[in-house]
Amino acid sequence: QVQLVESGGGLVQPGGSLRLSCAASGSIFSINAMGWYRQAPGKQRELVTIITSSGTINYADSVKGRFTISRDNAENTVRLQMNSLKPEDTAVYYCHAVIKLLSGYRTGNYWGQGTQVTVSS
Repeated sequence: QVQLVESGGGLVQPGGSLRLSCAASGSIFSINAMGWYRQAPGKQRELVTIITSSGTINYADSVKGRFTISRDNAENTVRLQMNSLKPEDTAVYYCHAVIKLLSGYRTGNYWGQGTQVTVSS
């Protein structure tokens, strides 16, 4: 009923930039929070950043000042601009959204398929 489709991952050198995008589609009534998580090999998935429908934003300390999240409510999209990338940013990045469905107005957590970000020289 709902899909989150990510794009924009890849390989970049340390200090470089990447921009991730995530588009939500399907039987959507409304979207509350949208955000990005990441999971590095051998580590647990961790929150990178989140933005609510009203625009409140939180960042993990490790990315503050380097990453910027933005959201287009009209297009149900969320983007992550990543600057000054470091090797420790290497991970699979997952889009996440809390979505209320048109059918029965049920609310659930939805995830994208993940996109690989590799920071290496």
